[in-house]
Amino acid sequence: MNILFLTHYFPPEVNAPATRTYEHCVRWARAGHRITVVTCVPNCPDGRVYPGYLNRFPYQVEWMDGLQVVRVWTYVAPNAGTFRRITNYVSYMASASLVGLRLARPDVVVATSPQFFCGWAGVLVSRMKRAPLVLEIRDIWPESIRAVGAIRSGILLRMLETLERKLYCAADHVVTVGDGYRRHIVGKIDKGIPVSVIPNGVDLERFSPRDPDPELRRQWGAEGKFVCSYVGTIGMAHGLEVVIEAARLLRQKGRDDIRFWLVGDGACRSQLADMARQAGVDEMVILPGRQAKERIPAVLASSDACLVHLRKCALFEAVIPSKLFEMLAMVRPVIMGVPGPARRIVLRACGGLTIESESPEALAVAVESLADCPETTWQRNEWPRTYVARHFSRDSLAARYLDLLESVTAHGAWPTEAIERGKRGRMAGGAAWETAGRRAA
Repeated sequence: MNILFLTHYFPPEVNAPATRTYEHCVRWARAGHRITVVTCVPNCPDGRVYPGYLNRFPYQVEWMDGLQVVRVWTYVAPNAGTFRRITNYVSYMASASLVGLRLARPDVVVATSPQFFCGWAGVLVSRMKRAPLVLEIRDIWPESIRAVGAIRSGILLRMLETLERKLYCAADHVVTVGDGYRRHIVGKIDKGIPVSVIPNGVDLERFSPRDPDPELRRQWGAEGKFVCSYVGTIGMAHGLEVVIEAARLLRQKGRDDIRFWLVGDGACRSQLADMARQAGVDEMVILPGRQAKERIPAVLASSDACLVHLRKCALFEAVIPSKLFEMLAMVRPVIMGVPGPARRIVLRACGGLTIESESPEALAVAVESLADCPETTWQRNEWPRTYVARHFSRDSLAARYLDLLESVTAHGAWPTEAIERGKRGRMAGGAAWETAGRRAA
């Protein structure tokens, strides 16, 4: 197949959307399929273009592990500030749509959301190319931005909700990452549109148990200390203020043997650094910044426990953060501050402790109990890795996803349902979509 994948995020960015897309696409390419990824120049989350890249108009092409990566021009903006972020998203939609029309006709278009406007770029390209559209929903937008207060305008939110429903109904197949998201989507779309769940997973070869990196621990002030790390985006949804307060409580108890690492970048990083200084725990809470994806396994291996946390919000109860699977695969004890299916996975995998979200007291107790627990208790527990290998292996999930894409193309993008919805002016009968073999312009 010739697969065109539209995504706002892609390596060398290290967030969950970039990792999921890359790890699926590279496996499809190894299986003999031609993959073209249309994305931005790497700049997330601080809105600064990564070294070695230029934000060129209209686009630039590179090859990465057998994938043709087309990086379109966008208005680059940090992950903060509503107007600038929306301008960034809309500029990607426009650029990706225009460039997508210049590429070879695909057998299927996949567009992943967030960001929301990436999905609309997929709609435009799939219609112009007469190719079926698989819409991947990894975040319920705009509900998620309402939950963190990023947009408060009722009129704007209602407009975005209308666009959300229309976006779902414009797809031939919707893929999402969990049953909670699936129920939300099914409640908003026509019954004829299939909705499938392909959860997040882990590359078991890359994330495997290993010894800590003593040099990394020395650099980050953790020699002889117990380290609880958070690795990922430091954003509004993650509620990491709880770490600062937990550190203050532990300092009051004289637990100088405990350190927190907040590894990553995002809209709240500088604010958290200021809070740590004001609370007098800046020696206990280390914020080393964004790390290359190649270094993340070493960071996890050098941690004694790993924190997964989101704000207390009904919407987030359906979220299963992808970092959870990486931690379990490396047999690092997890402190889970997200209710719902994520908590159930930790319990079933015997992978750690669960706490109430936004409770510094609960976090402090959990960290202290693990710090006082013999390390061999966790080192001997291989069940977490066995559990994720059985249920969340990236290899098996990518294969399931590929089977789904082949089914969509084989059925002519579900043409009967599409015509009944009046969605597109396609011919019925399961048309065989033309596959062009030439390279991108």
